Amino acid sequence: MSSDTGDAGPAEVEPMPGYLDLITRASTVMLGAWRDCSTCGLELSKRTLLHNAYITLTEIALFFFCAFLWTQVRQGLTESLFKPLAKRWRLLPKDAAKMPESAWKLVFYTMSWSYSTYLLFFTSYSFFNDPPSVFYNWKSGMSVPIDIAIAYLIQGSFYGHSIYATVYMDAWRKDSAVMVVHHIITLALISFSYAFRYHNVGILVLFLHDISDIQLEFTKLNIYLKSRGGGHFMLNDVLSNMGSVSFSITWFWFRLYWFPLKVLYATCVSSLQSVPSIPFYFFFNALLLALLLMNIYWFLFIVVFVVKVLKVKELNDVREYEDEDGLKAAAGLLRKPLAQNNHDDAGHLISAKGKHVQNGINKEKHL
Repeated sequence: MSSDTGDAGPAEVEPMPGYLDLITRASTVMLGAWRDCSTCGLELSKRTLLHNAYITLTEIALFFFCAFLWTQVRQGLTESLFKPLAKRWRLLPKDAAKMPESAWKLVFYTMSWSYSTYLLFFTSYSFFNDPPSVFYNWKSGMSVPIDIAIAYLIQGSFYGHSIYATVYMDAWRKDSAVMVVHHIITLALISFSYAFRYHNVGILVLFLHDISDIQLEFTKLNIYLKSRGGGHFMLNDVLSNMGSVSFSITWFWFRLYWFPLKVLYATCVSSLQSVPSIPFYFFFNALLLALLLMNIYWFLFIVVFVVKVLKVKELNDVREYEDEDGLKAAAGLLRKPLAQNNHDDAGHLISAKGKHVQNGINKEKHL
């Protein structure tokens, strides 16, 4: 692949396509690009990697330093703030053990998503309203704006920290090994998109995915709080139920509506219009398409649980821990696929009476 420079783009903003337009145009463009790529293969990939990947030793050193810094900040907040709060609120023992992890993730995702929101809506970047602009004036080895580089450093180093945290800080779960692999793959995606200067697309992807984590961790904290001290707190109960519904709606709107129609259309169609020989076109689009498929897959399970909530007339607390495997199986259904996963707490998002719901969860486990 050559080091082509993208054009300045059209003067008018291209309207967002529909699902049918995305499918037809993306498939046509990708098939045409595949037929035209007569030299595609391992040798071309090696040359493209050597000629178009740009990352410095200073940037690598900053990554390791910030990953270490996140670990120290989390330990400090856990010991000085989260654990004392859990003790003061008299959380149930198991909830007290999980509360610091959720609180830490809520703090981080709120901060990182707020910064992405600032970049997309309060600066001169027009990536959200005009997704094809992510490739305007693109060229190999182009400089990364400092504000976007900061966002990449924050996200990349956090996933570096998360690899360590999953092994040494978080409670070890059945899917912890899978989480480590997930964090490694996500870190690789962030690193490659930065090295190949697809940072504009990356900011948009991070913005569309991180908001779900804010709502999930907020909901989990309210689930822990609603039964604190052995009582029942209606406000936290209502907030947890509202959070679960909001989480479901946001998942669809951000990950299944905006993500394919804004990001995938830009990467599959607009990218070749601006940069005909853009590096690793098929590789990055394959990863983004895989991400979309995982989002769809997990959303189907979310819908199943929302339907169960609507069918249950009486909702109450889930304080029992007898059916550990059932709760973990339910938690897996709402786990985030790409970007930071959440573990066994999501099963608490649906709290219903008696053994009927427990039996439903156990049936879901076998699907």
